[in-house]
Amino acid sequence: MEITEVLRHGIVTEKSTMQQGQNKYTFKVALEANKIDIRRAVEAMFNVNVVSVNTMRMPGKSRMMYRRRRGSAPRLKEAREWKKAVVTLREGQTIDALKA
Repeated sequence: MEITEVLRHGIVTEKSTMQQGQNKYTFKVALEANKIDIRRAVEAMFNVNVVSVNTMRMPGKSRMMYRRRRGSAPRLKEAREWKKAVVTLREGQTIDALKA
């Protein structure tokens, strides 16, 4: 897997911006990526030193899908599963692209 395929995009939520004070940054990553791939991708793309990588698989949630037709019943649709990685950087280093 190439480095550019590992990281999908950064996640900016209230919790993730609070963790940036502790040098922790959150990314949505490819399902097939492991911790070593994620570490190499972050170090290569942002020119920082990674101390640790924590990953978690986020389950797809059930959603109701409604149609515009008259009399049609709503259907249940399952969203895709995705993977999230929390990357801890060395003290004093930051990723400016994810600063809120």
